[in-house]
Amino acid sequence: MFVDDQPVSLVVAHLSRTADDHGFSVIAYCLMPDHIHALIEGRHPAADFREFVRIFKQRSSFEWKRECGKPLWQRSYFEHVLRDDEDTIGAAKCILENPVRAGLVERPEDYPYLGSLTVSVRELLYSVQI
Repeated sequence: MFVDDQPVSLVVAHLSRTADDHGFSVIAYCLMPDHIHALIEGRHPAADFREFVRIFKQRSSFEWKRECGKPLWQRSYFEHVLRDDEDTIGAAKCILENPVRAGLVERPEDYPYLGSLTVSVRELLYSVQI
């Protein structure tokens, strides 16, 4: 699904809106052809990740189905919560390297559907030193 600008723009717009509405920062994201990876951080202790995901999927699915007539997301999702001793930069780097590991591009900066909603792509790539 995520091989053209239009569906990617739709999903990123809903990701941004939902993050803003629910107190989250999107540190890194990468839309692969059939799924999304994202590094999300709550901006306050009451930030509810499950509610964030529910609303994000609901909003983006509704618009997608209205435009394309078919579902966008599977029912569930996989999450991994980073603990204090885990490396946020390492997690971001892993997300940004997904298109390289999948053989879609040679370098992350060549992949058009990755980024951050907190810093520029250039700053993000520099901070993870890919």
